[in-house]
Amino acid sequence: MAGRMAIMTTDKGRSLLRLLTWLSPAFPVGMFGWSHGLEQAIADGTVRDGDGLIEWIIGLVEFGSGWTDAVLLAEAHAAASDPGRLDAVADLARALAPSAERLAETLGQGTAFLKAVAAWPDARPPLNEAPWPVAVGASCGLAEIAGEDALAATLHAFAANLVSVALRAIPLGQTEGVRVLAAVEPVVLATAARAARSTLDDLGSAAIMSDIAALRHETLQPRLFLS
Repeated sequence: MAGRMAIMTTDKGRSLLRLLTWLSPAFPVGMFGWSHGLEQAIADGTVRDGDGLIEWIIGLVEFGSGWTDAVLLAEAHAAASDPGRLDAVADLARALAPSAERLAETLGQGTAFLKAVAAWPDARPPLNEAPWPVAVGASCGLAEIAGEDALAATLHAFAANLVSVALRAIPLGQTEGVRVLAAVEPVVLATAARAARSTLDDLGSAAIMSDIAALRHETLQPRLFLS
């Protein structure tokens, strides 16, 4: 019948719902409490407005921790059914954290994710703790969620959390925050597609200002966020 909405297949619908749930701000991983060094960048005046935030997020997604996490997620997705390989990528992700706060952030969120995703036993990786991209990638792999979909959704959640930080710390208006998310959308999709074809040989980061901000945030006072 013309105009009738196509019915989504059960598998595709389940994958979509799981991504929406697992990467929702309501999923209990505490992402809202971490700024990934952005609070320090705002305090320094490096990020002052929506345009500055767009540049900051794009830099992270294309060349910084967003890209690194995407490569690690892709590897964890591929290794979901191989405990030894999964342990190795988790160890690598820990070693790549450039500061104490970044390590606490990725481990705190990832381990909380593992605890919450136990509500879906078929998607719970055999890990007691893990960095964020490893936990998410392995769960999506076990749930047979397409890797590129998982990457796009996770990068979007990362960008959305940084916008949420800016809403509170600049402060940035909600309309401007939506404009930022719209502006970074093509970069999120392109990076997800690139990461889906990546291997661990593609790891590398060049977002030095963000890493320095994460280090300096350890002594920032007063502050709203844990990183």
